[in-house]
Amino acid sequence: MSVSFTRRAALLSAAATPVTLVAPLSARAQDAVSAPAPAPRARGFRVGELEVTALLAGTAPREEPHKIFGLNVPAEDFARVSAENFIGTESAQFYFTPTLVKAGGNVILFDTGLNAADTTAALSEAGLAPEEITHVVLTHMHGDHIGGLMTDGAPTFANAVYVTGQVEYDHWAAAGNERFDANVRPLAEKMSFLGDGDSVAPGITAVNAFGHTPGHMAYMLDSGGSQLLLTADMANHYVWSLGYPDWEVRFDADKAAAAATRRRLLGMLAAERMPMIGYHMPFPAAGFVESRGDGFRYVPVSYQLT
Repeated sequence: MSVSFTRRAALLSAAATPVTLVAPLSARAQDAVSAPAPAPRARGFRVGELEVTALLAGTAPREEPHKIFGLNVPAEDFARVSAENFIGTESAQFYFTPTLVKAGGNVILFDTGLNAADTTAALSEAGLAPEEITHVVLTHMHGDHIGGLMTDGAPTFANAVYVTGQVEYDHWAAAGNERFDANVRPLAEKMSFLGDGDSVAPGITAVNAFGHTPGHMAYMLDSGGSQLLLTADMANHYVWSLGYPDWEVRFDADKAAAAATRRRLLGMLAAERMPMIGYHMPFPAAGFVESRGDGFRYVPVSYQLT
């Protein structure tokens, strides 16, 4: 006897029969799947003739972010804004992103991370050794920006000259800060100082961004008709600080001045449709700013600066 099946009957029969499509994973394979893939530590961009590389020198969670951001807003407002932006209120992920700029024959490193090991590892991924750095520019003197200056008591960037804001240096030099005294003061003889509008190198200009610290500086990159602002710690989180510039941040020394700086610089970035790199933005730390109501919205880069 011959038996024929319709296509529909065959499909139904197959659906009723349990089939193992993927074999169970071995213990070793399960470990491989659960292990996180290595994260890139360097991402390059172009600003005219300037070669710009964001360097991931570390990332870490921070518990109870409302104790850091939005100190002047109620918990329910903090929770609502967080939910609207698809982020939780239990913890935040911090990023530490020095920036490398090649300008002519200069190889300029902006800030040095929490420690030398992580920063030099990111530099290595970008194809550079510490001795190739010609300039180290310090946007301000918090520990996560000056931590990589020294390695075992010796300068990490042995061939570099050092540049920072005069107001910032003078403040910390008089403050009796242990990290400053260990990492920055020994480099004083190789240090030069600048103010608003002064130039680090052709196409790189200092911009006052006071408030986060007394002499905190941003830096404008300008080449071939393109611009990008290195904002450093002007805004420390893409939602809770950049999005809501009047929200107080625990780390800001002068909270009113920091909020005014955020409004001034974020307003400029939005009006000019200019890209930025923010030290604590999610890696690769580059994006755009648009106005949103009384605040702003951060738009991460995709391929625009490639």
